[in-house]
Amino acid sequence: MKDFLPYNIVHIDLSKQRLFTPPAINNMGKYIVLWWKKIALGDFYIEPNERLSEREYRNKIATAILPVINLYARKANIDIDRNEFLLINKIQDWAIKMEPIFSFECKKEKLELVPVSVIICTRNRPSYVYKCLNELRKSTSLPQEIIVVDNAPSDDKTREVVKQFLEVVYVAEPRIGLDIARNTGISKAGCSIVAFTDDDVLVNPLWVYRVWETFQTPSVAAMTGLVIATALDTEAQFIFEKYWSFNRGYLDKIYDEAYFSASLSKGPPVWEIGAGANMAFRKSIFEEVGYFHELLDVGAAGCNGDSEMWYRILAKGYNIHYNPRAIAFHEHRAEIQDLKKQLFNYMRGYTVALLWQQKQQPDSGYKSLVFWKLPRHYAILLIKGLPRYRNRYRTIWVEIKGVVSGLVYFYKKKNRSLFSVRK
Repeated sequence: MKDFLPYNIVHIDLSKQRLFTPPAINNMGKYIVLWWKKIALGDFYIEPNERLSEREYRNKIATAILPVINLYARKANIDIDRNEFLLINKIQDWAIKMEPIFSFECKKEKLELVPVSVIICTRNRPSYVYKCLNELRKSTSLPQEIIVVDNAPSDDKTREVVKQFLEVVYVAEPRIGLDIARNTGISKAGCSIVAFTDDDVLVNPLWVYRVWETFQTPSVAAMTGLVIATALDTEAQFIFEKYWSFNRGYLDKIYDEAYFSASLSKGPPVWEIGAGANMAFRKSIFEEVGYFHELLDVGAAGCNGDSEMWYRILAKGYNIHYNPRAIAFHEHRAEIQDLKKQLFNYMRGYTVALLWQQKQQPDSGYKSLVFWKLPRHYAILLIKGLPRYRNRYRTIWVEIKGVVSGLVYFYKKKNRSLFSVRK
């Protein structure tokens, strides 16, 4: 796609808008993210040079946000009418209706310090660590503990960066592997809630509070949150966000035993629960289900240590809450070659995790997914992508290679004692 045009990410706080005026037309696309103050409501794309009337623009806004508004309205016992919304010309008139819907959520008293251990695993990316920690420092509710796990570093640059943040604990983990680093962080954590984010993530100021708040519900053993892209300037970033996005939507979701049982025969799609860039757990759950699988994820199989953990939690009958008010912003890889490497690892780790989950629960449907549905999926993509394999189809060859590599990796490792979960 040589003629790729970038997409400008536009964040719009509807509580501050005066009119429903479409953005100016130019040769850049628009990715519109809609908010009501600190609450993300929805998003939509405007293609490069796409012309929208005010009515069409309002309709796009309504389609994007009304599911979330309806959710909050039901909680506040307020009725919302889509047709009425579309007839309102001035957004301040509509805003009058919105204020009571969100007033409770927006006016919650925030604690200055919450008992959360935030763990950031990194390897040779000191500039990213600095930006991540600097943003975390701006949190409305500060975490009681921040731990940076430096995974098999080749120099002391990350250690030097962390020294600039006196409240942050630095831990060097010499064994390479993301899940090894995660487990080291868990073992060092002193709080009952353990939250993970990545070094290429900037968390929203309310993120730590929302993590803590989620676990005030006793039935929640783990959580994930909303991840929004920081930029869609390049083709690689656009492809990732469009087809591999970490964004799981703007509505709360509870994954529980009923969800697990209902989908078991087909293989529960635990990878849909969230992203490792924005997740948290009760520390006690690791004693129950084990730590992260150290032969998965970066530095080993390539990926899916997070979703495999969610699988084990659900298999034990515990609940996971996707909370879209816990928001983080992720910097996607800008270059196609970096994206291809990432997706190779994704599919490699994905394949290994599915087979491992099948081994743990023989009545699950993952074997059919790996040996029938996945090949069929890629056969269709190969045909659709002919002849030039642009856009979504640019990466399918490395994805297929990742699947094959995952099969080889699993069958080499499956009988080793190492292929077990550390407790």
